[in-house]
This record gives sequence, structure tokens and C-alpha cells, in this order.
Amino acid sequence: MLQLLIIVAYFLAIIGIGVWSRRKAGSQEGFFVAHRKGTLLLVTGSLLATALGGSSTVGMAGLGFAQGLTGAWWLLAGSVGLLILGFLFAKRVRAAALYTLPELAGKQYDSRVGLAASILIVVAWTGVVAGQIVAAGQVLSILGIGSLVLWMIIFTIVFITYAVLGGQFSVIRTDVFQSAILFVGIFVALALVFMNVGGLSGLEASLPPTYFSFPVSAEFDWKMLLSFLILVGATYVVGPDIYTRLFCAKDERTAQRSALLSAFLFIPLAFAIVLIGMSASVLYPGISPEQAFPQVINGILSPALSGLILAALVAALMSSADTCLLSQSVILTQDVLKRFHPSLGEAKTVLLTRLSVVILGLIALGLALAVKGVISSLLFAYTIFTCGLVVPVIAGFYKEKLRLTSQGALAALIGGGVIGLLGRIPALDIPLKQDLGLIGFAASVVLLFGVSWLTSKKRY
Repeated sequence: MLQLLIIVAYFLAIIGIGVWSRRKAGSQEGFFVAHRKGTLLLVTGSLLATALGGSSTVGMAGLGFAQGLTGAWWLLAGSVGLLILGFLFAKRVRAAALYTLPELAGKQYDSRVGLAASILIVVAWTGVVAGQIVAAGQVLSILGIGSLVLWMIIFTIVFITYAVLGGQFSVIRTDVFQSAILFVGIFVALALVFMNVGGLSGLEASLPPTYFSFPVSAEFDWKMLLSFLILVGATYVVGPDIYTRLFCAKDERTAQRSALLSAFLFIPLAFAIVLIGMSASVLYPGISPEQAFPQVINGILSPALSGLILAALVAALMSSADTCLLSQSVILTQDVLKRFHPSLGEAKTVLLTRLSVVILGLIALGLALAVKGVISSLLFAYTIFTCGLVVPVIAGFYKEKLRLTSQGALAALIGGGVIGLLGRIPALDIPLKQDLGLIGFAASVVLLFGVSWLTSKKRY
């Protein structure tokens, strides 16, 4: 019961921040990008909380449970991506002073590319939000009160409510609060679980040597590492949720410093979460991998402490869900609906965005009720997105020098995205299916430059 009270108090605090932020958000600028006044603390905290969602807590602890230290590459790939973003592109992104990633793609090429990017993101990011809902249900169901489905519904109602109330203005502030809880929760859980397994030496004595192989192992070869770096890491170099955070920064230097600081903070978190999963495989070898983190909380901590750690996990899941959902909703309104109704005023645009938050949130809940795993659902979304959009956007920063055309970008977006999608549809049984993510990424490169070369020659 104490655990439940702590979770309820946390939910009420988050909704309270949303209610307080409703008046502060005010205009479209406030609702979409928090008035572009994000400090280093706010933007870094929001990047951390956004990234540390279901994949980096429930999912990555599951990877540690199943394969050992190499599971850390899920978040380490994100660290590599953020380093690339920070050093090469963060200042350019913030300098564009836009609202969404598709707006940037449209500015680089033309409105057709922007529209195609919008549709791809809205579809793919539904899977990301669904992954957070699934993970939240798994975490909260260990309370022993209510069913998995009930907790998924409650979780969805809460994050939709405060995203609707305050938009980015409330989300970026709750993210800082949540990332602080998350940091404390993860390292407290690690310290306590290490006491139960005898520390690192106890793990080494209890687990096969392959669990400590790094950077690759028998369960995680170089091809899988390359897949993680490209399909996961690239979503941090180019990502609608990440770019939204940079657009909220008060200036270009803050955007760059936030990306770089977040990249370095990812490293200790990655190994802490994986070590918790490895410890769970010693203490609870019969559970499913993605139950590792919740089981550790429920099995070794006191009711008060486990309630706090549960709040930390819910914080991670909620921050990822609300940010992705809000990014989707802004894109749907700003880049799709307003394209066909350009005369919409600011008040109606904000109202439509709030309605989009509710509708897309409910669609994600429906998908979550049908999905089976956190990592698999996120890989579905990341593969489609990375294969379709990452290459055209990165290359678009150098469009004139590379002589790229809108036709090339459109071909890369559609061709790469479709190939990536085919590799992630469970019912399809086709040759090289496991490699279609990397093939789709390569196809995106070939199509971008090949079609651009052909169409630019026709132009001259």
C-alpha cells in the first residue's frame, strides 16, 4: 500500500506541474518550444529523461539479464549519436529556430520532403510511445494491485493529461524533476542489488564469462554492434524528440553543451542499468528478461524505498512517452494539418495540437495492448525512421556542396523507410530479413546520391 501511495503522490505532483504550466505555456511558442528559453540544466535534464525511457530501463536491464555487459550498447550507441550531434550539428539545428524536424527537412529540400518526413515520424513514433506504455504496465503491475492493462490505461491518462495542459513548457520542467529521481533511483538500486550478489566479484563467480565480454560477445557480434550504432545511435543524431529539445534551448551554445553533457552522463547510467539486469539473472534466473528491473525492486527493497525507485522508473517512462507524443502531435498539426489549412490561427493551432495529443495517445495505447516487448517495439520504430530520414537530413546540412536534390531526398526517404519496414514485419518471411535494417540504411544513401545525380544532370 505504501508503494501505491508514493506512486499516486508522484502522479498528482506531475499533473500539478502541468496545471501550473498551463498559464505559463500560453502562446504557440510556449506550447511548442517552451518560449525557447531552455537553460543548460533544463535542456540536459530533458534530454536525459527523454532518452532514459522504457528501452533504457526495463528494456536495457533485460539485455543485461540475457547477454551481459554488451547490453549497455543500447544506450552507449545513443551516447555516440549525441556526441556526433553535439560536435557537428546541434548549433545548426538550434540556429534554424524551427518547431519540428520535418520543418527542417522541408527547409533543406522542399515541402514534399517535409510532408513525407512528417508522415513517417507520426507513424514510427507511435511505436515509441507504445513501448513506454508497455514498460510502464510491466513496472506498475508488480504492485500487486490491478492488472497490467489497468496500469497501462492509468499511465496513459496521466501523461496525456499533463502534456495536454502545458505542452513543452510543462514537459521540459517535469523532465528535470524526473531525471533527478531517475539518477538517484538507478544507483541506489545498483548499490543494494550488489549487496545481495556479493558485488562485481560475486557476479563474476555466478555468471558465465561471456557475460563480461566487451565490446562484443558470443551473443552480440560485430554486425549487431554495427546495427545498434546505426539504427539506434542515428536516432540521437537525427530525432524529432531530440531536435525538439534543441529548439527549446535559449541559444546555440546551450544546445551544443546540453547534447555533449548528456552524451557523457549516458555512460555510467548504461553500465549501472545493465549490471542491475545481470544481478537479476543471478537472483531470479527464472523470470523473463524484461521483468529484471521490476523484480529487483520488488524483491530486495523495502516498501518505502521500492516505492521511490518505482517512481524513478515511472519517471523515465513518462518523460519519454510525453516528449515523443508531444513531438508527434506538433508535427501532425504544424506540418500536416496546417499544410492543408494554412489560415489556421495560433489559438486553433494550439487547440488542434492538444486534440492530437489525446488521439495519438489513445492510438499508442491501442498498439501497446497488442505489442509484446519493449525493445522489439522500439526497434520497429527506430529502423523505419533511421532507414528513411537520417541520411537525407544529415546530408541536407551540406546540400549545395553535395549537389543534392529534393527528388533524391524523397527517394531515399521512401525507399529506405520501406525496406526497413519490411525487415520489421513479424509475419513476413523473406531472404536477408534480419539484415534489412542495414540494407535499408545503405539503400537510403545510394538513392539519395544516385537520384540526386540523375536529376541534377537533367537540370543542367
